[in-house]
Amino acid sequence: MSVVDGSPASRGMLIVGAGLAGLTVAETLRVEGYAGSITLLGAEPHAPYQRPPLSKGFLLGDTPEAQLNMRPAEVLVKKEIDLRVGAGATAIDRAAKRVELADGSWLPYEGLALCTGARLRPLPLPGAGLAGIFGLRSLDDSKAIKAALETAHNVVIIGGGFIGLEVAAVARKNDKQVTVLEAAERLMARVVPPAISSFYLDLHTRHGVDLVLDAMVEELVGKDGRIAALRTGDGREFAADLLLVGIGVIPNAELAQASGLEVANGIVVDACSRTSDPAIVAAGDCTARRLPDGRLRRLESVQNALEQAKSAAVALLGRERPFTATPWFWSDQYDIKLQMAGLNAGFDQVVTRGDPATHKFSCYYYRAGELIAIDSINQSPDHLTGRKLMDKGISPTPQQAADPACDLAALLA
Repeated sequence: MSVVDGSPASRGMLIVGAGLAGLTVAETLRVEGYAGSITLLGAEPHAPYQRPPLSKGFLLGDTPEAQLNMRPAEVLVKKEIDLRVGAGATAIDRAAKRVELADGSWLPYEGLALCTGARLRPLPLPGAGLAGIFGLRSLDDSKAIKAALETAHNVVIIGGGFIGLEVAAVARKNDKQVTVLEAAERLMARVVPPAISSFYLDLHTRHGVDLVLDAMVEELVGKDGRIAALRTGDGREFAADLLLVGIGVIPNAELAQASGLEVANGIVVDACSRTSDPAIVAAGDCTARRLPDGRLRRLESVQNALEQAKSAAVALLGRERPFTATPWFWSDQYDIKLQMAGLNAGFDQVVTRGDPATHKFSCYYYRAGELIAIDSINQSPDHLTGRKLMDKGISPTPQQAADPACDLAALLA
């Protein structure tokens, strides 16, 4: 076991996790004028890469692997960011302000950013380790699924959320037989209301996907060590030579929890990405943000990773930059782009702008007369305007939102 020099002069900023959040912390530190050393630790063997295309363009073959790379190596060198891949962290010694790596060495820090992401939620059934069963979280996962799709005939997906439905669309474009088994009574029930769920049910059905709702998978059937079929609680059996499990993720908060940081379904942070230790910040999918009313909110999105990381970097420098922007998300399935702004939980009124039959419309969600969220189908102008309106606290009336002749952008003036 070795320990690097821990003198104050040698201490710098240490970032655990080399995804979007970790890279953004590093680059923001430089933008904000930090001149000390920055070390970026990535557990995977890859340089920072984009994850959204893994279930869309890359899996389909439209996005080359080279385009996934976020930054050329020479850019990181120029910014004096020391990227170390295949370097997982195993422990934090908060008293000594140092982090242990998997090889037994220790790295000291002046400030520490935890951007450890999340991992796939495992399928709690015997046989989950059979060949032909996949999850999708990393570049290597996507590569493995892409290769398996070449010879697969019957693709079964457990989970009718974003990842499951995006992969279903890719598999259908590859002329595979596709079945989606969703335990809830509608698709994407955790994030969209019934009207949007129904739209996507019709969309996938028209593209030939067999969608089974209220489906509880109870048994995995293997043959010669590979997945062959699934059985549901009502006795139905579905043939499968490729099974994708898309039942959510678990935040990687164990490293933080073992060090005594506050953890509750994620590393607990404030609006500035600060943890319960003033020398440690956290950003991205591993976090749960404490809201002013005491509730905790977990967001899994590109925007959240970016904005939390910017706040985290500034916090490490002793300043404040709270993340207050309206949350947004998106999903691409076939020729349909769903863009979501705000959080629709607790809405008591919804109005539609445009005609769903044209595949160009938006749903505006209100609570007590105030606009709280917008879901847009192939209507990017509605999405972008809606984000600006909510960022500024401007709420068009339901009548204005429902009227396509009403220029909502004019309200921003």
